[in-house]
Amino acid sequence: MKQFLKMTLATVCGIVVFSLVMGLFFVISIVGMVASDSASTKVRDNSVFVLKLNGEINERAEAETPFDNLLGVDGSGSMGLDDLIASIRKAKNEEHIKGIYIEGGSAGFDSPATAQQLRDALQDFKKSGKWIVAYADQYAQASYYVATVADKIYLNDEGAVDLRGLGGKNMYFKGLYDKLGVKYMAAKVGKYKSYVESDTRSDMSEYDREQREAYLNGIWNYWLKEMADGRKVNATELNKLVNDSLLAFTPADALVKAKLIDKVMFPEEIKAEIQKRLKLDKDDEISQLTLSDMMNVKSKKKDKGEEIAVYYAYGSIVDSEAQNLLSGGGHCIVGKSTAEDLRKLADDDDVKAVVFRVNSGGGSAVASEQIRHAIKMLKAKKPVVVSMGGAAASGGYWISSAANYIYAEPTTITGSIGIFGLIPNVSGLLTDKLGVTLDGAKTHQFAGYENELVMGKDTDEIMRQLQNYINRGYQNFLTIVSEGRGIKPEQVHEIAQGRVWLASDALKIKLVDKLGSLDDAVKKAAELAKLKEYHTASYPGQTSWLDQFLAKESKGSYLDSELRELLGDAYLPLMQIRYDIKNNSRVQARMLDDIRVK
Repeated sequence: MKQFLKMTLATVCGIVVFSLVMGLFFVISIVGMVASDSASTKVRDNSVFVLKLNGEINERAEAETPFDNLLGVDGSGSMGLDDLIASIRKAKNEEHIKGIYIEGGSAGFDSPATAQQLRDALQDFKKSGKWIVAYADQYAQASYYVATVADKIYLNDEGAVDLRGLGGKNMYFKGLYDKLGVKYMAAKVGKYKSYVESDTRSDMSEYDREQREAYLNGIWNYWLKEMADGRKVNATELNKLVNDSLLAFTPADALVKAKLIDKVMFPEEIKAEIQKRLKLDKDDEISQLTLSDMMNVKSKKKDKGEEIAVYYAYGSIVDSEAQNLLSGGGHCIVGKSTAEDLRKLADDDDVKAVVFRVNSGGGSAVASEQIRHAIKMLKAKKPVVVSMGGAAASGGYWISSAANYIYAEPTTITGSIGIFGLIPNVSGLLTDKLGVTLDGAKTHQFAGYENELVMGKDTDEIMRQLQNYINRGYQNFLTIVSEGRGIKPEQVHEIAQGRVWLASDALKIKLVDKLGSLDDAVKKAAELAKLKEYHTASYPGQTSWLDQFLAKESKGSYLDSELRELLGDAYLPLMQIRYDIKNNSRVQARMLDDIRVK
């Protein structure tokens, strides 16, 4: 017994000592990282800003965690457009930085407009007279579009340029749902409101095809002109080349001949090319600055004058913090908390104007109205200018419409003025296939109607009343846009009906006031507030890694993995049904689909 107690005590002591050592190591690591982050980066003479186009590029990057640094993660998994543009501007104004070296070519962008804004920032950098050189093992389409701003584009000997045009095929799940015994019931207004089609149809409607072809051709034509100008080639010939050739399989020497790239190189050769531009010997070290380094470089511009708040609203618009099971917990716009943030800005006397930066395809109609109302109250106290990013459609347009003035990027996707309700009925699966039935007692006809919708057979009357509710909501949406934009409701209806518009077309029908950047929106806000000297501050503050860690809920379990193995291709549709039933607002103001590009 004595020996057992000694062994037990030794084990406990060992665990305690190990825990203390690991805890101390963890604290030291955090202190080191905090010190590292707070220290400004010294820029050496003859430096190069190395911009790696890998990973995902979104409106803003999420806060890094200490574990990223401990595990050697360099932040390339996700980058924020705001950080990229700010770093490019610093590089432009920093005399010791001689050029930008763009490396990689497989980045994913949250929208075509995000790629366009990054390219615009690089184009502005070139006004300083500094150089840009691009190199990659292979270029995905959006990355190549960005790279065409460079003075020279180089490619690995076995590399590829995957120019192919925009668009593709969508998945339609009605056939699968029919086999599972599931039926999605839709109540909607607007012949172009196509979000519901992937669940209710087996193919694309003519109206959805019409709107998609319009905005895809508009974006492509914009990109085509910029690529042709950047490479100094004929746009018509470039367009024909993309249409007639599968460029991803085209030999590199043919790409040189077509002037899509300047030269084929190996990695050691591109190093020599950069050394030559910096007038270095082959044995000299190249002083490089990463994105993380650039973010720690002190800006030469000091904050002066009054404050203009730039409030970032990006992601799906939701009623609560509950996050989509399928999205992996992506950033979202929570109606209640966003409205509260806007009320605080309204009451903050130090803030003289607000730029509301929107990048959202919409979501909950209820949450959208909460935010729009807060914008309206904010506008009563100080100017509000909207800057549309990749998308400001459906609910994204709803929350934008109350502003004093609306700017959009040329390739922003907007409009989609319409709402819908989409409800899965699983009676064919649970009742017909599995034998689950409904029965009970109630005092009134519609008591427990939610269960009846999801599992019942007789849903016609409930859906009729839901459609009436959707109709009233659509009329409300028209009124909101009419008041915000100064257009008669019947005129709004002509351009609404759920139709998605490219910003350059939306400008002609008065859905936006002007095409321009976030900077243009800030200047307009200063003009409306009558400010001669001003600076900007970003809101809301980014969530700390600790808050993110504590807020994360389990994304799955052993049972989920077993279910995935059992159901195979049916797993994702069933999980979508599960999410729709549990979390989604019954009424949605949401755009047709994801608009990410690579």
